[in-house]
Parts: sequence; C-alpha cells; structure tokens
Amino acid sequence: MTRLPPWPQWLRWTAALAVGTGAGYACMLLRTPIPWMLGPLFSLALLRVLGVDIAAPPPARYTGQWIIGTALGLYFTPHVVREVAGLWLLLAAGALFAIALGYISGVALARLAGLDRTTGIFASVPGGAAEMATLGERFGGRMDRIAAAQSLRILIVVAIVPGAITALDIHGSEPYVQGATAFDARGFALLMASTLAGSAVFQWLKMPNAFVLGSLAVAIPLTAAEVDWSAMPAVVSNAGQCLLGCALGSRFQPDFLRGAHRFVGAVALTVVLSIVLSAVFGAGLAWSAGLEPATLVLGTAPGGIAEMCVTAKVLQLGVPLVTAFHVTRLVVLLLATPMVFVRARRWYRGRKGGGGQ
Repeated sequence: MTRLPPWPQWLRWTAALAVGTGAGYACMLLRTPIPWMLGPLFSLALLRVLGVDIAAPPPARYTGQWIIGTALGLYFTPHVVREVAGLWLLLAAGALFAIALGYISGVALARLAGLDRTTGIFASVPGGAAEMATLGERFGGRMDRIAAAQSLRILIVVAIVPGAITALDIHGSEPYVQGATAFDARGFALLMASTLAGSAVFQWLKMPNAFVLGSLAVAIPLTAAEVDWSAMPAVVSNAGQCLLGCALGSRFQPDFLRGAHRFVGAVALTVVLSIVLSAVFGAGLAWSAGLEPATLVLGTAPGGIAEMCVTAKVLQLGVPLVTAFHVTRLVVLLLATPMVFVRARRWYRGRKGGGGQ
C-alpha cells in the first residue's frame, strides 16, 4: 500500500488555524463558555489524537499569550492596583496552597499510575508545563510523562471549571473595567509594540510564560499610571484566545492514548481531585475575606495563567484579582518548587533509611 506523503508545513498550519477558527465560531454560536479557546483546543486535540497531521504554527502560542497578557494588563487601573496590593496575604496563601496541592496530587498520581514520585510530583505541580517538565528531568523524572500530564491537566481544567461556573449561572459583581474605553489605531499600535518589546525582553531573559508576563510587566504600569493609549478590540482578544487554543490542542500526539490508559486515567482522577480541593480552598478564602467565591475559585484553580484569566475575563469575574493570584502562584512555584522538592526528598529518604523517590 502506497503511503501518502506528509503535508507541506504551510498546509498543516493553515488547516489547523482554519479548523480552530471554525470550531471557535461554532462554540460561540452554541454559547459555550470561553468559545474561542475551548473550540480550537478540543477540535485540534481530537484531530491530532485521531492521527490527522495538522498543527498550529510555532508562533501561535506566543502571539496568543502576548495578546492575552496585554488585554489583562489593561484592567490594572490605579484603584485596582491599590485594591489588589491590599490582598497580598490572600495571594501568599494561594501560592502556598498550590505547593501543597502539587505534592498531594503528585503522590496520588505516582501511586495510581505506577510512576516514581519525582515524575508524579512535577507532573502535578500547577506551574508552567514546559518549566515543570524541565525541572522534573533535572531531578530524574520522566520528561515525557510530565509534559503529557501537564498538557492533560490544562485540558481537563479548561473543560470543567468554566463549564461548571457557567452551569451554576455564577456572575461576579466586581466593577472591573479596562482603563482605556475607546479604540485608537495609533495608540493600539503603540501599546502592542510596547508589550511585544516587554515580551521579547522576558523571552531573552528566559523567563517562564515570557509573552504573558512580559506583556503584563508593560501593560500594568502603563494602565496604573493612567497612560490609556487604546482599548483592546474584541476581535483581537478573540484571535488571541483562538491562537492559544490551537497551540494547546497541537500538543497532543497520535499515540497519546496508546498503551497509556492507566496513566491517563490516573492523571484525570488526580486533576479532578485538585479542582475539587482548589474550589473548596478558594471558596473558604473568599468567605474569610468577604469576596466573590467564584473569583477566588478561578484564582486558585490548577489551570494555566492565560486560560484561567481568559475565563475570568469572559465571565466577568474579577480579572485583576484572578490574574494576580496566578502570576503570584507561577513565580512562587518556579522559585520554591526545586528547594521544597530537595528538602522533601531528603526527609523522605531519611525516613525510609536511604530509599529513593
């Protein structure tokens, strides 16, 4: 049987973006939560697992993150910055909880999937997928399993959390609006060029999620200083979500489910456990501080920074606070995870009389 030649690269990219855009539009018509991210993500993931040779172009992820980071930064008006700064104890509590959650889920994953604990823990810590895979490999974990689990974690969280909030008809009451209220072509070009420069600097410094954090690092100070060059057009925001959804869906490989049913099942179970524990913790934190429970549930959810903040934006649930929670968590996890892991492994080995993880 003659084997068909592989698609040209440009055709694979074009097909992926066309499928993602069509799926996003269909989800918008069906009024699903965060349609421009969910549609592309699930359609591309399904097609790739089925063996269809399409994938988003490499710049799609970075472009989507750049647009989303810029849009989120426009919410940090002077009033919002003061308000969020006054909640630093909640942000610290959320970051510490994320560390504990990663270890609880990681140990459970290792036992359920038959993995070593190093792989289980780094596969479960809700930090950046690429960063956790790299750190896990440094400590002897399986990079392929960590990367696969992290991708599946984001998929499951994005599938469950926005849908659950929408099904419960939960809406926030925080009056957060972007600093700029009108679109200005020249101002918009200047804004995007500035945030792109910030993203490039963060990428050069090899920072995690460089295009999200770099854009935020420029857009937040500008908005806080009331330098309101332009609002973000909805079509551009939707395009950013679509590109990010296509990039996330493209992570999945045709052999993702082949011979790995126990692993996939264990990841799914532990991610659902993480979602439940995070929701309980977030609701409790909100009750103690007198804030909207749904906002802090999103703020503590074990999803990616871009995905959860887009959910907050679309559902109008305290965008700045959710963003602050996830940025704080990401920074703390990346800095603290290696140190905590080394101490935890030393303690475990000592308790087991020198046994390994």
